[in-house]
Amino acid sequence: MYLHGTSTINERGHLQIGGCDTTDLAATFGTPLYVMDEELIRKRCREFIQAFRTSGLKFKIAYASKAFCVLAMCRLIDEEELDLDVASDGELYTALQAGFPAERIHLHGSNKTRVELEMALDAGIGCIVVDNLMELELLGSLATEKNKRVNILLRVAPGVEAHTHEYITTGNEDTKFGFDLASGAAFLAVKAVAQYPVFKLLGIHSHIGSQIFEVEGFKLAVDKLITFALQTRDETGIVFQVLNLGGGFGVRYVEGDTPLPITAYVEAITQDIFSVFTSNHYPVPEIQIEPGRSIVGDAGTTLYTVGSIKEIPGIRKYVSINGGLTDNPRPALYQAQYEAMLANRGTEMDEELVTVAGKCCESDTMIRDTRLPRANTGDLLAVSCTGAYTYSMASNYNRYRRPAVVFVKDGTAELVVRRETYLDLINCDVIPVRLRAESLPYRG
Repeated sequence: MYLHGTSTINERGHLQIGGCDTTDLAATFGTPLYVMDEELIRKRCREFIQAFRTSGLKFKIAYASKAFCVLAMCRLIDEEELDLDVASDGELYTALQAGFPAERIHLHGSNKTRVELEMALDAGIGCIVVDNLMELELLGSLATEKNKRVNILLRVAPGVEAHTHEYITTGNEDTKFGFDLASGAAFLAVKAVAQYPVFKLLGIHSHIGSQIFEVEGFKLAVDKLITFALQTRDETGIVFQVLNLGGGFGVRYVEGDTPLPITAYVEAITQDIFSVFTSNHYPVPEIQIEPGRSIVGDAGTTLYTVGSIKEIPGIRKYVSINGGLTDNPRPALYQAQYEAMLANRGTEMDEELVTVAGKCCESDTMIRDTRLPRANTGDLLAVSCTGAYTYSMASNYNRYRRPAVVFVKDGTAELVVRRETYLDLINCDVIPVRLRAESLPYRG
């Protein structure tokens, strides 16, 4: 397993993250356990900031909270002076409860509800990324009722095919997201904004996909947005102050993944912007991006305890863990791949090819065909690069309880999400009167 960030093998032969021995973490907090390398998260935030400072352009970086959104993460992002993207009322509520400054929050979503828009307006968040004409009309109506002035971006679909899994491609023409450039829908949306005095149109937003390992797609998207900005200025007089290129920057999950340095992505996005806009006598807009996975992905490691082991001679050997689909649905959703190691036996050589199986009542496979030392029941299995889209997508399927999350740094582990209890599982359940039994406790 590739060791990310502060991960090392200590003198006991154990995996250590943030100066904390993972066997001690498992003993203290139990398994499954999400372990987040705080130092690496902060390093990634600062790498993005430094890359843009080098460009000389005005910029804004917003963490895409859908990757991993808990109170402590919102506080960390605030400390690192990034903005925050939210895509639901739950993420917005979390950010506000964490004390994140509302003026630095942006709301996304292709089907925002009245409740979400009202919540955003009442909180006074910094910007709403409008996705369609129905939303534009609803938001305009609500803002007028509340006498609120609203900063908006229009999300556009640039018609760029990102080289990634089809389930996480979002910028091509056949997408539910945004106003299409090719059909002219985006230009009509710009004109429609003028009907609502409550709107301040800051600019346009684009997102072409996730887990992208090349820069060509970003460069093509930038070219299309620049062309659209110039066309809009020439035909309407409207000048965009913001070009938001979204996120999607890839991270290393397994050997063979080839993410570029953050500087390479930023250079690809920014290299032609200054010259093209200035040569066209257009005020150079602020460049915004929204990294999520690339900030937290490789900072996360999930710890599991090995349970049953089943060998089918000549076919496969299964090593089962006390987690799986409920704490990490990505392998089931889009064949995501991971690396693993026995965290309590970090110096031992790999001896056998096994499949790591989860414990849900499905074909719950965490990792197919990976090499490990000969595993024993009770061993501690570590799966790397689980910081993004694991806790945020975790479920209570089979009524399993969602794991705890700890931040580790400088030899200290701090609980940021407690493990769910059995009471948590039934806390929202209600038994109708006709089904109640005197012998059963009832919590009304």
